[in-house]
Amino acid sequence: MGFRISAPGKLALWGLVAMMTLAASSVRAATWDPAAKDYTGHKGATLYVSKLGDNTDGKSWATAFNTVQAALDAVPDALGGHVVVIRPDTYMEANISVPYPGAQGSYNLLIADVDGHYGSGRTGQAVLDAGEPEKGFKSYDWWGNIRSMKQGWSKDHTDPTFSAIVWDRWILRNLYQTGGDAALFWDCTNRTEPFSIVVEDSVGIGRAFGGGVGNCLSRPDEPITFRRCSLWSLDWWGDTSGLYVRVENKAMPERPDVVVEDCTLVGPQCALKGSNYGFHTFTRVKLNRCRLVALNFSQPAGTPTDGIIQSVQSGKYLHVDLEDSALMGYKVFGVKVDKDTVNDLTYSTKGTVSAYVQFQQDVPKGMYRADHWPSELFAGLTPPAPRAERAERGEVSLVQRDLCEVAPVVWKGRLCLMVCVRPGSGGTAKDYYIVLRDAETGEELGRCAEGYSLASAFVQNDTFYVFASRFEDNNWNDVTMFKSSDLKNWTQKVVVKQEPKEHLFNCSVSAAPDGFVMAYESNDPTYPAFTVKFARSTDLENWTVVTDGVFGTNRYTACPCIRFVNGYYYVMYTEHRTPRWWFETYIVRSKDLKTWEISSSNPVLSPRGIDEGIDASDPDIAEFNGKTYLYYAVGDQRTWMTGIVVCQPWD
Repeated sequence: MGFRISAPGKLALWGLVAMMTLAASSVRAATWDPAAKDYTGHKGATLYVSKLGDNTDGKSWATAFNTVQAALDAVPDALGGHVVVIRPDTYMEANISVPYPGAQGSYNLLIADVDGHYGSGRTGQAVLDAGEPEKGFKSYDWWGNIRSMKQGWSKDHTDPTFSAIVWDRWILRNLYQTGGDAALFWDCTNRTEPFSIVVEDSVGIGRAFGGGVGNCLSRPDEPITFRRCSLWSLDWWGDTSGLYVRVENKAMPERPDVVVEDCTLVGPQCALKGSNYGFHTFTRVKLNRCRLVALNFSQPAGTPTDGIIQSVQSGKYLHVDLEDSALMGYKVFGVKVDKDTVNDLTYSTKGTVSAYVQFQQDVPKGMYRADHWPSELFAGLTPPAPRAERAERGEVSLVQRDLCEVAPVVWKGRLCLMVCVRPGSGGTAKDYYIVLRDAETGEELGRCAEGYSLASAFVQNDTFYVFASRFEDNNWNDVTMFKSSDLKNWTQKVVVKQEPKEHLFNCSVSAAPDGFVMAYESNDPTYPAFTVKFARSTDLENWTVVTDGVFGTNRYTACPCIRFVNGYYYVMYTEHRTPRWWFETYIVRSKDLKTWEISSSNPVLSPRGIDEGIDASDPDIAEFNGKTYLYYAVGDQRTWMTGIVVCQPWD
């Protein structure tokens, strides 16, 4: 039997945004970018981040650090030119920081390998989530993706003041940051010094700010830059905006402090904000080919936004240069404190600058008033998907709702399903049994194993074998074989006995050289989570445990499905993506059941869509009439489970 897992699909195009940025997408930062072909700066270290690495030195994908912060901490010096590459995945990390800035002419680079260019083996997004792993979104002052903190801000802020100025002369590319108060946002707190940062092709979503900078100075020749980014704020209350900027100039500069190109800025209160309460400093921003949306379209008698673009303290502290950009919101400009100074907010326009506003509001001179809903603009607002696309799955269908484990098997020329009938928990032995059904008609062909579940099926020489665990004392015990040649008369035998303090769960059996192999799930207390152990047999009835044959000694490995193909044992299994409550199917292989290689294409199955919950687990496969049938379960790993089948003509 051939066995192949397709490579993950390419990321979907980002609609209108992709079209608008096509001409600009080939433009990179100057020769200080260590990823540029014409880079002339210091060649520093390259460090890797992957959940699949062994978390040792980060110098390769195999030895990659498991967290972004660990890799950043390993940046060796302030000479610049260092590169940290992140494998697409979700990283529950808040308040990250760096030990060293980059250098003039030699920026450092933090980049996600979204297209596989750096050899991670996966395409998709690298999501840095600042939320609480078990509780979700964390809205709290100074809590976000980039570390900064001011001591004494409240009674809870007792740690020493920390400035994000340490990120000076870094480039961030292809990141997806969210889950906290601020995402791609650098607050320099007590260090009002020159600061340069470049953010490209990234998504920032925060309660207060999607992106921005505060309390710093700028370098005219190295401006703070956001390119091809989608920056969203989620709150309308207090200090919030899609992009927030506050540079502490004593007078309005002649050139922009902040350059924003091909970006989407969205927020309920405003899209772009400058200044702050009590601050009397000047900031200049250039926006080119940008989309700015303030979601508050309240009636005048309600609580409308002060403007799509706002200066907090006074209008004179913000200047905006607009080129080929589109705006949506209640009105264009506004001031929070000294509202009468709104006309002191200065701006310039170049090319086509359009504004779609409430019909009673004026549109500033130099802007084109859009008189109909800009559907093309609105369609391009949504950020790209936050994780890797799953491989094309062929024909996908629902097997049954409220279904537990299921295994496909070919019996007497018919594709059949061995279904484990059991409650979610508790019950008596009569509530647990195995049913064999015709996959197409649903006809019941036989049943067995009262008091057993978590089973797998195998057919050999016109004999049907079931391998299942016994439910007893509210736990799972041993592996028992049931066999029959007519699905009516069954014999049984315990074939794998659990060790003291151990319980055995799901299992899988495959043909192999010199007989057969079994993978079975154990909660051996020697290891921190579920592991997969192995046994061999020459006749399917007498099994010998493989000494030292254990996979998953350092990770959650459950619900195995084993096959032998072209000299390798392949195991698909359920991986709990801690610290999230999220379950995916991974694949590994080995030549000896002792040394394992984790595929760089993992995960091979991820939950997709509302109806699949947070789980894609319990995989099993069968080949029938030239097609491979992959069955797996979706649900929430707590209260519900549904069976899914994928039919694909894999080789």
